[in-house]
Amino acid sequence: MFKFSLSALTASVLFALSAVAPAHAAIDVDAAKALAKSNDCLKCHAADKDKKGPSMKKIAAKYKGKPDGQEKAIKNMTEGQMVKLTDGTEEKHKIIDTKDPKELKNIADWYLSH
Repeated sequence: MFKFSLSALTASVLFALSAVAPAHAAIDVDAAKALAKSNDCLKCHAADKDKKGPSMKKIAAKYKGKPDGQEKAIKNMTEGQMVKLTDGTEEKHKIIDTKDPKELKNIADWYLSH
C-alpha cells in the first residue's frame, strides 16, 4: 500500500509541475535559420551585431519579459510595417513568406532566444 501511495503522490506532483511548466515547444533552430535565410532576414539581422536592422540580441532585449513579445515579433514579420533602420532611415519591413502559425512562432522564438 505504501508503494502505491508513494507512486501516486509522485505522479501527482509531476503532473502538477507539468501544468506549471511553460507550454512553449522547443525551438527548431535549423528550421528557423532556413526560413530566415530563404526570406533574406539575415541580410538585415545578425545574432550579435547590427546590420541594416537591429541584431537579434537587441530585438530579444526589447521584448524580454513582455507577454506579447512573440506576438509583436510576428506582427513585424507579417504586416510590412514601417521600421527604422540603423542608419536612421525608414522603410517597410519585408513580409515573411509563410502563414503557418507554427513556423512563425518558431522563428519569432528563435529571434527572441538571443
